Amino acid sequence: MPADLRAAAVWRAFGRGARLFALGAPPREMCFIAEGEVHLCRLSPDGTELVLQRARGSFLAEASVEADRYHCDAIAATPGRALVFPMREFRRGLAGCAVFRDQWMFHLMREVRKSRAQCERLGLRSARARILHYLETECPDGRLTLAGSKKAWAAELGLTHEALYRALARLVREGVIDVDERTVYRR
Repeated sequence: MPADLRAAAVWRAFGRGARLFALGAPPREMCFIAEGEVHLCRLSPDGTELVLQRARGSFLAEASVEADRYHCDAIAATPGRALVFPMREFRRGLAGCAVFRDQWMFHLMREVRKSRAQCERLGLRSARARILHYLETECPDGRLTLAGSKKAWAAELGLTHEALYRALARLVREGVIDVDERTVYRR
């Protein structure tokens, strides 16, 4: 990252439920969510909240670098801290530093792979299949430590929390996984 971009960054704390930016607002900042979890959300036509991205230890709303307006809201799922870069300086950094631009492209490619895995997972019919797919694709060591609640994870999997709880209980009974308060792992 270019030195002038690092110098322009500021730390910002946020509480649970805080709105980091709103649908329709012009992008003025690029946020790296260093602590906590932030969701990119939109409402479906029936009023259901759709979580498009869950950012933890990563950048948030990367597509906003080239957008005139945000296409969703950013809502903090947990308290945390973000390293916030002014968008103008972030764009200058990408334009003026090949190493930074290459690292940004590698990051975006990882996000595309993650998004494709999520699309694949949401195409699976059963809660069991979605849970096992998530553990396989998102947890290289087969261990998931939840940053938020199981209910939030259910929403990410496209399941009701009741369906998630039933499927987890069944997988535990079958000896496929173990579950404790915040951890799910393959046996």
